Amino acid sequence: MPINENAPLNVVPGAIRFNTDSMKLEYYRGGPVGFGTTTTTGEWVNLTTDSPDIQTGGTRGLFGGGAGATNVIDYITISTTGNAIDFGDLITARQRTVSCSSNTRGLWAGGYVSGPTGLNIIDYVTISSTGHAIDFGDTIDTHRDTGAGFSSQTRGIFNIGGNVTGNTNTIEYITIASTGDAKDFGDLSFTRDRLSGTSSSTRGIFFTGIIAGPTSTNVIDFITISTLGNAADFGDVTVGRWHSSASSNSTRALIGSGVGADGNITNTIDYVTIATLGNALDFGDLDTGKRIYGSTSSPTRVVWGGGITPATTVAAIFYSTISALGNTISFGDLTSARYGVEGCSNGHGGLG
Repeated sequence: MPINENAPLNVVPGAIRFNTDSMKLEYYRGGPVGFGTTTTTGEWVNLTTDSPDIQTGGTRGLFGGGAGATNVIDYITISTTGNAIDFGDLITARQRTVSCSSNTRGLWAGGYVSGPTGLNIIDYVTISSTGHAIDFGDTIDTHRDTGAGFSSQTRGIFNIGGNVTGNTNTIEYITIASTGDAKDFGDLSFTRDRLSGTSSSTRGIFFTGIIAGPTSTNVIDFITISTLGNAADFGDVTVGRWHSSASSNSTRALIGSGVGADGNITNTIDYVTIATLGNALDFGDLDTGKRIYGSTSSPTRVVWGGGITPATTVAAIFYSTISALGNTISFGDLTSARYGVEGCSNGHGGLG
């Protein structure tokens, strides 16, 4: 039978077959077939055997862009420690992008070079290879400051914070496996800038940010990735902040560091359980308080790279073990010290 051909009426959801046309194993998904109806509403779906271990020998983390208008993309293997290696270049050198990824593609959207003018670029790479980024499409707005990005295997979601006229509450989305311009998803619960985000395969989380003033906020919003609509309240972090970074596995999300309500940089890491609602809890501390840095994750680790302390731009990479509360551990260095860098991976929590 061809791929996606409806099953005969005696096939129940979960049945497995070998498709001689595609030469792939398939399972039967959905539909009330075999449960007392005569309507076939399900479909045959390929069973996949892909994984970060097959692709890249382990979950690969990428860090792209940064201050000084760099176009550098670095990569690491998250399960190891050591210095990052050059991957290739972004289409345009820029900082403060947002990023999302599937298990095959990594994308960077927006950002700016210098001054008040932002960019609406979206570019992508194939994570299992090395090489330069390719044009994907454009964002809805022209953005220029730090926002939040995350994804499931199929859909990338982002709010890019400030645009050329001020802060925006617009949430945008793209389909990662295709190319094309971003579309409107909905709105944040209120307008803010310099926020961060991460996700499970079903739920996306937007952490904190800055309101005009500047005043930091401790608010956490959430959305359901597969739908369209506005964000809803999730809870609060322990310390309001902006210019932070967040990453997750499929169950627990970590948010680290950033500029607190008093204008000083905090080194606090908080965590939430993504499937629940409620306030964040203290996880531990980053190596030092910093801001505008990148993070990426595997099912077991969050890795934090680059950033700026009150006086110094850093290249240092540190990691946290997601299941264990505690302070970060040294991992290595990026290929160059920079802030405004953004991370993604082929094994983060949004991929299940």
